[in-house]
Amino acid sequence: MSASHIYQVLIIGTGFGGQSAAIQLRKRGIDDFVMLERRAFMGGTWCQNSYPGAQVDVQSPLYSLASEPYPWSQMFAEQPELAKYTEQVLAKHKLAEKAQLNCTVQALEWLEVAQHWRVQTTQGEFLARTVIAAQGPLSNPAIPEFPNFADYQGVSFHTNQWNHDFAYQGKKVAIIGSGASAAQVIPAIADKVGELHVFQRTPHWVMPRPDRKFAPWFRRLLGVKPFYQTLRKLIYWALEWRVLAFKYSKTLMKLIAEREARAHLRKQVPDPELRAKLTPDYMIGCKRIIVSNTLYPALSRNNVTLHDRHDSIDHFTTTGLVTKQGQVLELDAVIFSTGFKATDGALGFQVKGRDGVQLDAVWEDYPRAYLGTTMPGFPNLFLVTGPNTGIGHTSAIFVIESQMIYIMRLIEELAKRHAASVEVTADAEAEYTTMIHREMAKTVWQSGGCDSWYKSKSGKVTAMFPGFSFVYRLLAWRFRPQHHRFTQAHQQGERS
Repeated sequence: MSASHIYQVLIIGTGFGGQSAAIQLRKRGIDDFVMLERRAFMGGTWCQNSYPGAQVDVQSPLYSLASEPYPWSQMFAEQPELAKYTEQVLAKHKLAEKAQLNCTVQALEWLEVAQHWRVQTTQGEFLARTVIAAQGPLSNPAIPEFPNFADYQGVSFHTNQWNHDFAYQGKKVAIIGSGASAAQVIPAIADKVGELHVFQRTPHWVMPRPDRKFAPWFRRLLGVKPFYQTLRKLIYWALEWRVLAFKYSKTLMKLIAEREARAHLRKQVPDPELRAKLTPDYMIGCKRIIVSNTLYPALSRNNVTLHDRHDSIDHFTTTGLVTKQGQVLELDAVIFSTGFKATDGALGFQVKGRDGVQLDAVWEDYPRAYLGTTMPGFPNLFLVTGPNTGIGHTSAIFVIESQMIYIMRLIEELAKRHAASVEVTADAEAEYTTMIHREMAKTVWQSGGCDSWYKSKSGKVTAMFPGFSFVYRLLAWRFRPQHHRFTQAHQQGERS
């Protein structure tokens, strides 16, 4: 393809969001698209996050594409199986032929007269009528700054970029962070390392993981689409009621969820001092709930030390670190399990829209978008898992597929109206955003008494959707022409 070719659609990312977009385009007979992947391989999250113990927290039959059944081996799939599933989807739909690997997007610029996007990358310039940004919110690792860290000469890496060349067996290792990734890494390596120091800023509520292996006959049934889709629906509705607790009933959260979590903690952590360190002082659900049967036993091991906020990191040395209480730790490796830039700066590249407006400037207060997908002043740009599309009680893929309903409708409307571009109106976006944060005030994420990665620097929760996921799907499905502005090609920027 020549450098001057203008693609109908350009997709950023090849994870589940990018795959879903590509599959939906091909179903509509649209084949003039390209997928840009910054890594040397396709697949996104579950091909990238290969740290020990990596496992999904949502039931596998639901955490998968609705049109792609798979004979899962267990209820909560582990990373190798998730990677295998991802690769199968890519191969089935021949998406490798559409991908440009080792291609990092650096900037997007809307060309008003030409009515298309110019995409600057490490492999040169691409042009596209429409851009679907599906790089994912959990793709840019966040690593805090620590005094003198540059002096440390040992091994260090983020869980998102696990160093498989490092042999941790028998070594002295520190894990900074205690969230979802750390909760999987810790049990996976605790019995193999010599010493493990876990630095916890705030404790998380932990619930038992109701995992189970599937029998061969059941796995065969999972590969049959009608059975697979029926099971998905059963799991979906079993999970959906949780919103009642997250949003409407603090009493329900305490009586059911918190009670179960406290019992789980008492049962698995007999040491009262350690148990006190692991007991949160905020309402359950305010931060992401950890689902694990193995974390507490791992933290109770003799070779594992939990450092809480009273004994956090003071500074690093060439060979390790010193804690606030003056303990000197000699370390072979420091593993950052400190999450991602999931709110502020989540895109990871610059975007310049109509009239040269920078998206960073528009989002200076906090990130926002209509349906978490479109923004006024940024025509033909669709964000997958954008602001306020996160979901705390069910599968993120359900939301991604809901977004695809809306995105594909807009692409179809462009063709139907013979229009060059579409954008949401400023009034519609403002009305939607006001509704989101009005409803968010009722949720445990906003009023549960904690700080979490769900919040932007503004203090607003910008990662989560404050309600039932089926409500989001209905909003995505119900296209409102009056909320959008279409520009005809011959008008060269005048809006209809």
